[in-house]
Amino acid sequence: MYYSPLTTPFTSNTLNLIILMIITLNTLGYPSPTLSTLSSSSTSSPCKTSCGSIPITYPFGIDDGCGAPLFRHMLSCNTTTDLFFTTPSGSYKVQHIDYDKKTLVIYDPSMSTCSILQPHHDFIMTDVQSVTIPPTPDTVFALLNCSVDSPVLNHYKNLCFNFSGHSCDELYGGCNAFRVFHLLTNSSPPCCFTGYDTVRYMSMNILDCTHYTTVINTDNLKGIGPLDWVYGIKLSYSFPDTGCERCSLSGGTCGYDTETEGKLCLCSASTNATRDCAGGRLTAGGHRIRHSSWIYYLHLILMSLLIITIKDSGL
Repeated sequence: MYYSPLTTPFTSNTLNLIILMIITLNTLGYPSPTLSTLSSSSTSSPCKTSCGSIPITYPFGIDDGCGAPLFRHMLSCNTTTDLFFTTPSGSYKVQHIDYDKKTLVIYDPSMSTCSILQPHHDFIMTDVQSVTIPPTPDTVFALLNCSVDSPVLNHYKNLCFNFSGHSCDELYGGCNAFRVFHLLTNSSPPCCFTGYDTVRYMSMNILDCTHYTTVINTDNLKGIGPLDWVYGIKLSYSFPDTGCERCSLSGGTCGYDTETEGKLCLCSASTNATRDCAGGRLTAGGHRIRHSSWIYYLHLILMSLLIITIKDSGL
């Protein structure tokens, strides 16, 4: 008598064979198919991909273990969906990230601008930040109300440079917030247009200047008054090529081990791989699992047959 494949009676030997094959596959490191393992390739990223309107992608990450370890804990997203860049001197709101140009624009809420005069303070970055994500060359620090004894006006005066033809008088006369310096002395106190390295190595106390402001995109500000300047700090980041593209193409998200900071390809909330999601995985215990899609389909078929056999046998 002929039986179709779906109606063929199963003997106890068939049942034992199916069970043996499943046990063998598990012993070799292939997990039993579940909804999560079969759909893992389409599982959403375990890392947050945005904060408000700003997309978050490699090398940055909001969640610990996401992105590149060089940028660990640099970004945070608060409950109002504002993204902040954190340094030893404070948290600065991120206004824009350009992943093509590898730049990030932040705003210092405590710095002075043309419209507001803020208390004296310093802008400080860690040594790692100063190397991996320093302010760009077209970010100018304007040191205001400096003493005539300021080192940047004497021994280190070469640190001050011409900024698109602008002058101290223009700042003190064109900005409401800075007019107070002119009114108090009936003259324009010295100022200095300089780069980030100056404030990196010398504090505002050493520089002997009471306030500062920062302006970005300075190459385009010739002939434009201070009221129309763009105030903020533009950072330029760099990172080594770690093969992240391979991970991304396999459906994973580039990240790292939070203990060793070794590179990982994050495939799901509980499953990681060292290189890509298609070539292997790491279980929660850290064990490597090699697999291919046909193994999962085979395992699923065997499990289905086992269920049918048990049901028909009345077990």
